[in-house]
Amino acid sequence: MVITEIRTIVTCPTRNYVLVKVLTDEGVYGVGDGTLNGSELAVAQVIQHMSPLLIGRDPQRIEDLWQFMYRHTYWRGGPIYAAAIGAVDLALWDIKGKLANMPVYQLLGGKARDGVLCYGHAGGKDVVQVEDSVRAFLERGYRAVRVQMGDYGGPGILRREPPPREGVPGVDIFEPVPYLRSVPKLFEHLRDKLGPEVELLHDVHEKLFPIEAARLAKELEPFRLFFLEDPLQPEHRESWPIVRSASVTPLAMGELFNSRWDCLPLFVNKWIDYIRIAPIHVGGITEARKICVMAEPYNVKTAFHGPGDVSPIGQAAAVHLSISVANFGILEWVNYPQAVHEVMPGACMFSDGYAYPNETPGLGVDINEEAAAKYPYQTAYMPIVRRLDGSMHVY
Repeated sequence: MVITEIRTIVTCPTRNYVLVKVLTDEGVYGVGDGTLNGSELAVAQVIQHMSPLLIGRDPQRIEDLWQFMYRHTYWRGGPIYAAAIGAVDLALWDIKGKLANMPVYQLLGGKARDGVLCYGHAGGKDVVQVEDSVRAFLERGYRAVRVQMGDYGGPGILRREPPPREGVPGVDIFEPVPYLRSVPKLFEHLRDKLGPEVELLHDVHEKLFPIEAARLAKELEPFRLFFLEDPLQPEHRESWPIVRSASVTPLAMGELFNSRWDCLPLFVNKWIDYIRIAPIHVGGITEARKICVMAEPYNVKTAFHGPGDVSPIGQAAAVHLSISVANFGILEWVNYPQAVHEVMPGACMFSDGYAYPNETPGLGVDINEEAAAKYPYQTAYMPIVRRLDGSMHVY
C-alpha cells in the first residue's frame, strides 16, 4: 500500500477549517484536521508543499512518516508545521484503524475508562447571567463548567474599537485591574448560589503578568476551582514558580504549545496539574500520546484543548486519546452547528456530561467534499488587544 494523493480542503461552514484526505492505491483513505485559528492558509500551504514528498510512501509506517515530516525541512518546529504534520498524522491513524477494522482507541491500548468527562463554556454579561448559564449546562448533564463573565478579560475589556476597514479585526482595550477585581466576586457569587459540589473552571487566556496571575490564583483558592487555565503567557515559563507558590489552585496550561519540548519543563518542575494541548496542534496523535506518557509520572492529567475551531475530526482524535490514556483528566467540549456535521459527518457522541468515540473503524468521522465546496474560505484574523496606553497586549 502506498499514498497516491493528499488533498487539502479549506472550508468554512461556520468558521474556517483545514482538512486533509490521504488516499492510497488500495482505495482506503484517511481524514485529518490541521486547523489553526487565524492561520489556516499558512497551514494549508505547508501541507501542499509537503505532500509530494509523501506520495509513494507506505501510510502504515506512521512513526517513520512523522519523523520524516518533522525533520525533512531542517528548520524544525513551530505551530504552522506542527498543525500540518498533525493533519496528516490523524489521517494515517484513520487509515490504520480502517485496515485493522478497529476504532483508533483500540490501537492505542483500548479503553482505560467507559466515557470521557467533558466541560462546557458558560458565560454572561454579569454574575446572574453567568449563574443562569451554568445552571443550563448542569441541566444538560454537565458535571464541570468553565465560567467567563464577558469575553476573555471580562470587565477588563474597557471598550471595543471598530475595525479601521472592512476585512480586518477591531481592537479590544484591556486593563488587568478591573478583571482582577471582578473574577473573585464572580466565583464568590457562584459558590454561594450553586454550592460546593459543582466543578467550576476559569480561563485567564494568558492576559496577566506573573505577579497578577499569582494574586488571582491566591484569591480564587477559597472557591476550589477544578483548574485555573492559562494564567501565564507561554513566554513566561520561568515565572511559573511565582504562581505555583501563591496558591493550591490547580493550574492548567498548553493550548499554545506545539511540541513535547514546550511541555517537559512544566512537567519536571511540577508547575502545572493539567496539560491543555490540542492533539492536532502538536503534530497529531503520535506526538500527543508521547506527551501524555511524559506527563503521567509527574501526576499531570490531560485536559485537551477543544474549542469550535478544532473540527469534529480533531475532536475525535482527542476523544480516542482521552478514553485510552491512563492520566486523563477532562476534555473541553463543544457542539457543532448542523453545517459542520454536513461537511464532517460522524462526530463523536455526547451524553450526560461524557463523550464517547464512534465504534466504526478509524476515527469515525468523514469529509463530504461536495458539501465542503459549498462553504469557501472566509478571511479571518485573531482579535487584537491593546492596553489603554495603546501598547499591544496578548489575546
